[in-house]
Amino acid sequence: MEKERNFLKTVCNIAIPVTLQCMLQSSFSMADQIMIGRLGSVSIAGVGLAGKFLSIFNVVVAAIAAVAGIMIAQYMGKKEKRAVSSSFMLNLLVAIGLAILFTLICAVFPSEIMSVYSKKAATVEVAASYLRILSVTFFPIAISTLVATLLRCMEKASLPLYASIFAAVVNTGLNYVLIFGKFGMPKLGVSGAAIATVISQLANVGCICIMFLLINRKKETHISLSFSIKGVGAKQYLSMLLPLLFTELMWSLGENVYAIIYGNIGTNECAAMTLTNPIQGLLIGALSGLAQAAGIIIGKELGKNEFESAYEKAKKLMIYGLMGSIVLSLLLILLSPYYVQIYHVEKEVKTVGIQLLIAFAIISPVKVQNMILGGGIIRSGGKTKYVMVIDMVGTWLIGVPLGFLTAFVFHLPIPYVYFILSLEECVRLLMGLIVFRKKGWMHSLESEEVYS
Repeated sequence: MEKERNFLKTVCNIAIPVTLQCMLQSSFSMADQIMIGRLGSVSIAGVGLAGKFLSIFNVVVAAIAAVAGIMIAQYMGKKEKRAVSSSFMLNLLVAIGLAILFTLICAVFPSEIMSVYSKKAATVEVAASYLRILSVTFFPIAISTLVATLLRCMEKASLPLYASIFAAVVNTGLNYVLIFGKFGMPKLGVSGAAIATVISQLANVGCICIMFLLINRKKETHISLSFSIKGVGAKQYLSMLLPLLFTELMWSLGENVYAIIYGNIGTNECAAMTLTNPIQGLLIGALSGLAQAAGIIIGKELGKNEFESAYEKAKKLMIYGLMGSIVLSLLLILLSPYYVQIYHVEKEVKTVGIQLLIAFAIISPVKVQNMILGGGIIRSGGKTKYVMVIDMVGTWLIGVPLGFLTAFVFHLPIPYVYFILSLEECVRLLMGLIVFRKKGWMHSLESEEVYS
């Protein structure tokens, strides 16, 4: 009984702050969408398409952070603090390098990138303007994501939450001022929303770094950070990073292919899909903390070579996720008609939005299981090739073909297109459960340098 209470306490210490952070970000994203939605369907569609390309960077940085989390959690389980430091610094440098690359691409070629997503000149113009300004955010996002990963592994997950609260308040307040030109400021529309996002990301990274430096001064939590990456074996690191990078990149490209499909169905349909994004993020975010907790808790157990304990705890986390996702899906089905009413868009867009939310609610429990299983448990052992194969099959052999067939061959309405292509989640789950049951994912990392 005492062990069970300690387990639940550890899960809550990690999962609840992460969950609140994700839900908070989604809530404020919803507020952003509502404000941008008052500018019309073209604006909301343009911002939504730009966001799809921005998501490529976000998921790749998340992949780097996931590898950092695997390494840091396992080395903390082994009580190897220098390996923890080296793991963090190596992944931070990789993330910063990626940020520089994406900044250059988006600053120089925004129109060319957005023209791939839509043939509507007005939509492309809005999306390109938004993307060019948002390119400034890549650098602070890279730093804040990696520092947040380290803090969560230190079981200080509440600190990134506090930083996100501050940044979200800044973002929403500036959106109101800059989009609509309040308090004597010029009315900047979509550009104002982008500028507000840039400022809020700078506020977020500044806040989270200050809090880390303060907590790291304490003796019981101190981790000596240096630019040394000794002790991190290149072969072991690349065997984790490359499959995960490839997985997340190809998954994100797949999501962008879906966005291209939706964008070519029609502007109203694309706008309907965009207005569902915040509530989708809110629901998934409500249980994302379990995936983060799974990766850290199971990773520490594997680092200590407690394989049976890791397996049993993993099963409990999956059950928690299933129960929570079913409850939230039922609530979404009931509340979806009320949600769409807060948007200032055409009646047709609202109707399609409700249908999309119901489709999402039906498939959501499967999505959550995949998030916990593939995004937390299986990858915690460092054998990320398993995750790569599962995601590649799901996205590119099932989801993308179904998307093209339903949209351009059978010419189905967008809710049916979305639901049918989302059935790839069922294939992912089946494959993930097979890998989980075989236990080949359970692996303890080795530090390749003995420290004195």
